[in-house]
Amino acid sequence: MAPPNEPHLVTSLTKSTSLENVFDLSDSKLSVRGVPLLTQVPHNVSFTPFSSIPHSSDAPPSILHRVLAASHRAGFLGFSHAQPSDRLMNSLGSFTDRNFLSIFRFKTWWSTQWVGTSGSDLQMETQWILLHVPEINSYVIIIPIIERTFRSALHPGTDSHVMICAESGSTKVKASSFDAIAYVHLSENPYNLFREAYSALRVHLNTFRLLEEKNLPSIVDKFGWCTWDAFYLSVDPVGVFHGLKDFADIGGISPRFVIIDDGWQSINLDGDDPNEDAKNLVLGGQQMTARLRRFEEGDKFKSYKGGLILGPNSPSFDPNKPKALISKGIELEHLEKDRDRAIESGSSDLVEIEERIKKVKKEIDELFGGGNQSINNSECGEKAEECGLKAFTRDLRTKFKGLDDIYVWHALCGAWGGVRPGTTHLKSKIIPCKLSPGLDGTMQDLAVVKIVEGSIGLVHPDHANELYESMHSYLAKSGVTGVKIDVIHCLEYVSDEYGGRVELAKSYYDGLTNSIVKNFNGSGMIASMEQCNDFFFLGTKQVSMARVGDDFWFQDPNGDPMGVFWLQGLHMIHCSYNSLWMGQMIQPDWDMFQSDHVCAKFHAGSRAICGSQVYVSDSVGSHDFDLIKSLVFPDGTVPRCIHFPLPTRDCLFKNPLFDHKTPLKIWNLNKYGGVIGVFNCQGAGWDPKEHKFKGFPECYKPLEGSVHVSEVEWDQKDETVHMADAEEYAVYLNQAKKLHLMTPKSEAIKFTMQPSTFELFSFVPVTKLKGRNNIKFAPIGITSMFNNVGTIQEMEYVENGAKIKVKGGGNFLAYSNESPKKFELNGVDVSFEWLPHGKLTVRTSGNERCGLVVLTYYFGRCLLSCFVGCCNDPSNFQTPGSTFNYELNQLIQF
Repeated sequence: MAPPNEPHLVTSLTKSTSLENVFDLSDSKLSVRGVPLLTQVPHNVSFTPFSSIPHSSDAPPSILHRVLAASHRAGFLGFSHAQPSDRLMNSLGSFTDRNFLSIFRFKTWWSTQWVGTSGSDLQMETQWILLHVPEINSYVIIIPIIERTFRSALHPGTDSHVMICAESGSTKVKASSFDAIAYVHLSENPYNLFREAYSALRVHLNTFRLLEEKNLPSIVDKFGWCTWDAFYLSVDPVGVFHGLKDFADIGGISPRFVIIDDGWQSINLDGDDPNEDAKNLVLGGQQMTARLRRFEEGDKFKSYKGGLILGPNSPSFDPNKPKALISKGIELEHLEKDRDRAIESGSSDLVEIEERIKKVKKEIDELFGGGNQSINNSECGEKAEECGLKAFTRDLRTKFKGLDDIYVWHALCGAWGGVRPGTTHLKSKIIPCKLSPGLDGTMQDLAVVKIVEGSIGLVHPDHANELYESMHSYLAKSGVTGVKIDVIHCLEYVSDEYGGRVELAKSYYDGLTNSIVKNFNGSGMIASMEQCNDFFFLGTKQVSMARVGDDFWFQDPNGDPMGVFWLQGLHMIHCSYNSLWMGQMIQPDWDMFQSDHVCAKFHAGSRAICGSQVYVSDSVGSHDFDLIKSLVFPDGTVPRCIHFPLPTRDCLFKNPLFDHKTPLKIWNLNKYGGVIGVFNCQGAGWDPKEHKFKGFPECYKPLEGSVHVSEVEWDQKDETVHMADAEEYAVYLNQAKKLHLMTPKSEAIKFTMQPSTFELFSFVPVTKLKGRNNIKFAPIGITSMFNNVGTIQEMEYVENGAKIKVKGGGNFLAYSNESPKKFELNGVDVSFEWLPHGKLTVRTSGNERCGLVVLTYYFGRCLLSCFVGCCNDPSNFQTPGSTFNYELNQLIQF
């Protein structure tokens, strides 16, 4: 990461380029290179070329040059009203019969994909819209942005109009006109378009930084465990210890990071004794009206005594207890919903429901042990390091030597309900929540209902710096290396008396930025529940990792039995399409999943190529270690792609959820090859009338499709752009265990895919070895790993051979049109298998303990050396079953 530059005044951009601006607004039409894009544009709408506005920015020269080079293809839309208001709606014009892709907020916190062909097809709270302009083989994006103290979003209008809404979030902050409330940009390449557009906005707004400017968290290429789905709010130190112990002792893979999720804090409800923690909480929802009462850990962690888990008599743990608690918690949640419905309808069943609620609460208390959540009642002693969170993190690192990072969860405002007034040294006030009209079109959400019910204990924005410093400095001194911050986008609910949503957000995000720099090495943070443009434009100066999808749901909380399947495909749609824009500013985090879930393998396929960390939320004793080992090296790192996965071009304007025909295809890049993951996500989707996601079982069926090497976007990384020029590629199908050859002119690989299944296609350029043009070679990698090409760490072709460094143990596969003369492992001749069609395999012994294993292929007097590191017993790697039927028109097949 380059250090921040002094602000550069970028002026006279028109002089820097001789190219004429491609956009024109005249005769009530916004045209691009002569093609009408929006018609019936109101007379109060204006267009200003990007180069006509001076920009003061601290962006580094590389970004400034990128922006200057594309400035003639960019500009801003504005509008004016006669009367000022805190919320203004205006049409930008209309369009019909033009394919678009958009991202809209379906909840306060979460966004997802939507497609259509007219302005009226848009959903409320749209974050951007990408328009296909095939007349000029191009794409145009319209991005609602921030101007002064107003934030904007797109909405559907009548008669195919696109509406823009500019709102301050405060009845005291009004305006009547805007010069640059939306940004437009043109490019022939859709992926370059997002990079160029958000680079330009980085320069224009100067309130955030791009991902390329920031350091990544140290967890980015590691395997981890999160406590959420394992415990929910019942998490405690002994449970965390046994969860980590399971991985190490039984699975042989120790997580390199752990996230102690919601449930560790010291919170209580307004009616509780302010000096006591709330007791016996289980499920999310129970804590959403609770407030933070102190910055230190809750009693069940504070009572931990140092050394408790280190001795031979460490506490035992019943893995069935959290499962029983979760089951009872779900039962209680359903009963409380029944009670609310009974109250609303005046049902006579109310008394019976109340009795059942009391019974279930009593059963939960009994499972907790009568309300006593402490692990150790002994006195901790006078020194703070002898007990509590600090002692616990120290003991975890003592017990698990490879545990690099310990993160903990907290909400942006401290807890879900903020900070309880009078319990800390900070000025906090209970602020009633007010939702913007735009959120009326979003999905009903328990979190929103509960937060509105309880209001937010908001620390005054003048004290935002002190809020985060108080929390984070204590955590850092206690051995915590990072935070997962949730419930981020709630500030808009309480912004009325604090200058509006933009001004309030700036205060909080500035305080957060300062604290992350001071306490967590500038990068120790995962942002979650943050998928609104306010956060990305104002809160990502320092934040370099954020969630790009909704939560992993192991079942539908609303009761659809098919939700256990269709919610999983929905998650992949959220993540892949959101990454188009979010990935410009943050490292996309695809969230955890459970390795023993019925769709765990489906999730694992996407995580294998997600380009970031892999983490699970397995319950103690509930794991599929064979599946985990297909994603994770024995040392707890992962074969990470060098980009983040994005939808292929033929998926951009399609509906891979319920159009009966489109599989989700996402591409990514490794150092020595590309990969396309294909997923059958059909079976669910957004219902615009009901304002919710629901199952479409008629779509949950096999799909036909095809894959071609040309769908890999090689030019998106400098390291891979040369691979686009290969004459031939080896194509490996990881799940089917098939190897093929393909040229750029070959027919596509056709497939039929079952619901909730996937395949990973690796494309590796075939190289003619120097000095022996008759030898063609392509390394595929360790095939027991889902991202097989990602196991190749280094490769150098030399005369008549090549040298390759590979990490992982199992079968190493390569394509070679000739058989090597012999093969050596660590200087000793060993057997290998070569088939006349070119399939060359060798199995590492697995006896070495994380040392480098040297594999040497001899082609005559030349050699091909492969260094294989951190080998594990190959028997631990199971060959996944094929989920495909193939119709192949390739040169070779095995």
